[in-house]
Amino acid sequence: MTKAHPLGFRVESQIKETLEKAAKEDHQSVSLLLETILPERLRAEGLLQTKASS
Repeated sequence: MTKAHPLGFRVESQIKETLEKAAKEDHQSVSLLLETILPERLRAEGLLQTKASS
């Protein structure tokens, strides 16, 4: 497992509220939701390698 690094940034209140709602619906934190969403998007754009199958 790779080490996680903190990342802080600002978002508009509507985005924050929407993220909080989506995270609550998935029974997870906003951080965990973003840890899922961001890599998926980066892989879809070809900017992040897909994890090798085990």
